[in-house]
Amino acid sequence: MVDVKLLGLWYSPFSHRVEWALKIKGIEYEYIEDDLHNKSSLLLESNPIHKKVPVLIHNGKPICESMVIVEYIDETFEGPSILPKDPYDRAIARFWAKFLDDKCIPLLGKVLFGKGEEAEKSKEEFGGLLKILDNEFKDKKFFVGDNFGFADVAANFMAFWFGILEEASGVVLATSEKFPNFCAWRDEYINRSQVKEYLPSRDVLLAHFQSRFQSPI
Repeated sequence: MVDVKLLGLWYSPFSHRVEWALKIKGIEYEYIEDDLHNKSSLLLESNPIHKKVPVLIHNGKPICESMVIVEYIDETFEGPSILPKDPYDRAIARFWAKFLDDKCIPLLGKVLFGKGEEAEKSKEEFGGLLKILDNEFKDKKFFVGDNFGFADVAANFMAFWFGILEEASGVVLATSEKFPNFCAWRDEYINRSQVKEYLPSRDVLLAHFQSRFQSPI
């Protein structure tokens, strides 16, 4: 029997990426919720460099970083492919996954949690990233044509968590007037039947992040 454990966090988009990949492949796994304010010894032993979730433990061996884990799952287990078969399409999928993780997510953090001039500058820069994504979705439904896959799993944050964070913080960044293609992609993404089953409750997530924004720093 395959021994698969996932150390995760219920509100983390990165943890949900890995759960999504496991479910696509039909893999049974043990989910272990961790506490980032009181990190378990298993987490610290399994990811001593970054000390964060998610961590996949497969037959006693840990793998870290969400999209690295998704690729590992895709390559290791039988089932529907997550990465495209075509080498060019595979490269494009990896490019957009890296763009989302390296550019979009860190900058959004500066927009929402930065102060004064830094926040305003970050907001302007983030608008530039949304423009890039808006142009990308001008003539297609997903990152690699009409096929939902690796880059779209990576995009769960921008498609789902981003809108919740906008509402929780009161900072609106993406409107259909300014970014019609991006917003249409986001709506299409969330409303696809094969996506809905992998997303957590919007109401529960919203309540969680509203409490975070309302808490005194």
